[in-house]
Amino acid sequence: MEKIKLEIVGLSYSQTQSGAYALVLGEAGGKRRLPIIIGGFEAQAIAIELEKMTPSRPLTHDLFRSFCERFAVNVKEVIIYNLVEGIFYAKVMCEGEDGKTAEIDARTSDAIALAVRFSCPIYTYEFILSSAGIILDEEAVRSTADEDDEIDEEMDLGELTHPADFSKMSVNELEKGLQEAIDNEDYERASRIRDELSNRKNN
Repeated sequence: MEKIKLEIVGLSYSQTQSGAYALVLGEAGGKRRLPIIIGGFEAQAIAIELEKMTPSRPLTHDLFRSFCERFAVNVKEVIIYNLVEGIFYAKVMCEGEDGKTAEIDARTSDAIALAVRFSCPIYTYEFILSSAGIILDEEAVRSTADEDDEIDEEMDLGELTHPADFSKMSVNELEKGLQEAIDNEDYERASRIRDELSNRKNN
C-alpha cells in the first residue's frame, strides 16, 4: 500500500475525555486531518521536543533516544498502520548499525513522540485517512466558531494548560520562573513563560 505522509498540526484539549488531548495530524499537501486522542503525559512529551525545551532529567522518550544513539540504532520512520474500533496502531521502523531494519510495535502517541525526537517522517495509509480523517473546511470552521464560543479549537503546542498572567512579571522574574519550572519538570508552565519572553524580545 502507498504511504501518505503526515505532519503534526497541533494539540487541542479533548472535550470528550477529561485530562486527554487531541493530537492533530495533517495530510502533507492535503486538507485532511487525523485527530488522535492521547494522554497528557504523551502530549507533554511531544510538545517539549517540538518546543525545543530541555528537561532537567531525561523523559522516557529521551532515554529511548539516548539508548538508540549509544547503540547505533536509528529510527527511520513511524507508520500508523491500522485502526480497529477507534484505536490507532503504529510501528516504529528502526535500522541497526548492520543496516538491517526492524519493526517495533508501539502506541501511536509514543511512536510520534519518538518521531519528533529523531526528526523522522510519519506515515499512514489511505484507508485510515478515509475512515478517520476529517476534511478541513476553513469557512465551516469560522461559521461554527461564530455560533459556539466554546468550540474545541486547535491551539499552539505550548498551550497545554490555561496560561497564567505573565504580562505583569519582569524579565528577571520570568527568567527565574522559567528555570524553576524546568527544574520542577513543569514544562507546560515553562513553555508559556518562554513564549512570553520571546514576545517581549520581538517587541
